[in-house]
Amino acid sequence: MPGPAILTGQAVGETIPAQTPHAVSVSLPTWRSNVGYEEGEEWVMSKMKTGYPRFFIHKEIEKFALAIHEQFGSPSEKVMLFPSQCIALRCSTFINEQILHLNKGAVRIIALISDPEKETQDMKCVCPQIFAVFFPSEHWSTAKAFWQHSGDGVSSRRAEYCHGLFKEGLLVIKISTDDPQSLKKGPRRYRKSITQDSASNGQSDIVESQEDLPEDKAGGLFIEERFGRNLQLKFASNAKLAIKKRIAGSLTADVALEDALKVGKDEERTRQVPGFSEDDIYLYPTGMSSIFNTHRSLMVARGHLKSISYGFPYVDTLKILEKFGPGCLFYGRGSIEDLDALEHKLESGEKFLSLFCEFPGNPLLASPDLTRIRCLADKYGFVVVVDETIGNFLNVNVLPYADVVVSSLTKVFSGDSNVMGGSAILNPNGPYYEQLKRTWSHEFQDNYWVEDAIFMERNSRDFVPRIERININAEAICDVLRLDPRVKQVYYPKHNPTQPFYDICRTTNGGYGGLLSATFFSREDAVAFFDNLATAKGPSLGTNFTLSSPYVILAHYQELDWAESFGVERDLLRFSVGLEDTAALIETFRQALAAIPQR
Repeated sequence: MPGPAILTGQAVGETIPAQTPHAVSVSLPTWRSNVGYEEGEEWVMSKMKTGYPRFFIHKEIEKFALAIHEQFGSPSEKVMLFPSQCIALRCSTFINEQILHLNKGAVRIIALISDPEKETQDMKCVCPQIFAVFFPSEHWSTAKAFWQHSGDGVSSRRAEYCHGLFKEGLLVIKISTDDPQSLKKGPRRYRKSITQDSASNGQSDIVESQEDLPEDKAGGLFIEERFGRNLQLKFASNAKLAIKKRIAGSLTADVALEDALKVGKDEERTRQVPGFSEDDIYLYPTGMSSIFNTHRSLMVARGHLKSISYGFPYVDTLKILEKFGPGCLFYGRGSIEDLDALEHKLESGEKFLSLFCEFPGNPLLASPDLTRIRCLADKYGFVVVVDETIGNFLNVNVLPYADVVVSSLTKVFSGDSNVMGGSAILNPNGPYYEQLKRTWSHEFQDNYWVEDAIFMERNSRDFVPRIERININAEAICDVLRLDPRVKQVYYPKHNPTQPFYDICRTTNGGYGGLLSATFFSREDAVAFFDNLATAKGPSLGTNFTLSSPYVILAHYQELDWAESFGVERDLLRFSVGLEDTAALIETFRQALAAIPQR
């Protein structure tokens, strides 16, 4: 069957897909618009309806934060919103550690929870709560760094829902303090109620969301009635269980939620590790949250030791390892020589907490030698954390080599580019399993907002056939680019010198994934190709539609020389291939190649 039409034609700043309120990508359709975004140019920034959620504060979150600030803040403060007390405290601690001269009380926290006297049964199911961290305005970039690196900020759907409660006077202050550390002393009596009058005071200039819940649904009885689906909040726990079963590989049937938990286990696709079950899977609000909290939990379990980052990593993974804890040893090329150097350092007696790597890496699609890494870990006593986002478990089985497998569900697991999510999986046969299991039992918090879980469950139902088609399309595009003399280099796991390492982990029916990158012989050629490529263009990957970007410009604009020092060219283009008709995709890429001037 032919695939969907190629998604293209979005204006600068439009959501991808268009008119998607909670989209996780945004249209930057030309090379100039990508540079303009990174430079903060007004002609781009003024048109941004959204952005990638960890880098761009969603408009719904921004509106809610403004309402809270106007009610409880001062002109010299800004505010960020988090879903739990623990996360708010971590943000406060991070700001105070980064800005050493801050006065005591400069960072404070206000907690908002549903009024127990007005709480409906459905509100009890979702436990709506917001922890607002107030800090001096001049330190916005520091607070934003925590938001970006941790991935633990509130989701746009949580903000939208809780903002509705706030406006209806259904939230109360649980605690208000100038000393965030006092939150550890336990809850106080419920205090000041936020009335409709006080919540709206001074907010006449705030534009209300077109998607605010109807007044008769303010208590949250149905979260999706405005879409005609009547999906009750109480089904969220089943949605999360179904997601876990799909991540485990035990549920691969494309069935509705009410049938999903009745379907028998798919033995062929279940992760091939003895003793593994859905109980070893933990859901997080974003993929970066799964990485951040894995690193944090490992330090709780095994102490504050340096970690190892092996291979060129996604930007925030390295920042987490560098900024949170005692630092990390970085092997950015992920080469055999790097492993040799690491082994030499280990032989000298130096101890490490963990080794983080991606399988395959982004954007060069190289695959680490997990067999050797596992041997080194067993011999010298460190934890192996593998990010399988790019490979995905239908194509590769990395769990036998890892202690923890992390993934961004936002990407191909969802596909629809309208919801965030992440997961961490513990290997029941790993040498540290019992220790890690105990640590996760008291460190893990389920902060995955119910609406996001419901959307994620629905999106992931057809995960299996989507992966199969994406594998086919990506290989076809890879072949087109590799055979064209105007293309300097194509990066794809199948045609990488590290292919043998990939194939060791490749599943019986697995392919090489939907992500590939390419470089050209000059910037002019790269710009000509990109500007004439008729696909959607913006951040993120794993979408059901083909999505292209000048990846290094977007991810490493402030450190382009540093990226090039590890073999990642600044003008590299990255393509996340979708479900479209294969012939149409091939023609689209050929037309873009034809736009490169003849020399």
